[in-house]
Amino acid sequence: MLYMIHGIDVPGSLENRLAARPAHLARLTALQDEGRLVLAGPCPAIDAADPGPAGFAGSLIVAEFASLADAQAWAGADPYVAAGVYARVEVQPFKRVLPA
Repeated sequence: MLYMIHGIDVPGSLENRLAARPAHLARLTALQDEGRLVLAGPCPAIDAADPGPAGFAGSLIVAEFASLADAQAWAGADPYVAAGVYARVEVQPFKRVLPA
């Protein structure tokens, strides 16, 4: 089943985010290589593709996991969590409708 993982950044997270980014991307690449990643990306803190020093407000990941517990465990082990980038992480089941 698909799950949505929404990480909400703490204010001023950009430095920690950039430091943890390689490890974070490595985990996402592994999901992609397994054919389980639907989409992933950051949410700019301002209305701009490159927010510069404004940084990011969070991240969104949609991926396949065997269960909600597995998705929660994967999200909890994210390098951004360990680096203090996220204030909180929400994990919810996700039903893909479009594109089919």
